[in-house]
Amino acid sequence: MKYLCLICAETVMEMMPEADAAKHYQEYAAFTADLKRHGHFISANRLQPVNTATTLRVRNGKVTVTDGPFAETKEQFGGYYVIEARDLNEAIQVAAKIPGARLRLCRTAADCR
Repeated sequence: MKYLCLICAETVMEMMPEADAAKHYQEYAAFTADLKRHGHFISANRLQPVNTATTLRVRNGKVTVTDGPFAETKEQFGGYYVIEARDLNEAIQVAAKIPGARLRLCRTAADCR
């Protein structure tokens, strides 16, 4: 079964000190390699910051396009993994190893330390 694992950490790495961000990036690289080695990996990607978003709506056949996200939220998606797992329990075990899962949301650089 396929599972979508959303990463709510839009600007975590941008707010980290450079050395910490490099270490965190390596943790993601190792995690991704481990997913591939164990047959769980389907796809993954980092998302662009929310200020690059475009929202599209169709109402009564009319298309409206606006800049920015659909709604203001405190947490925004920074990326995702699509994984293969036997069941929800296995998917949870796999997702619990996503490096960003153990970090709190960073609103300032001090939060990311």
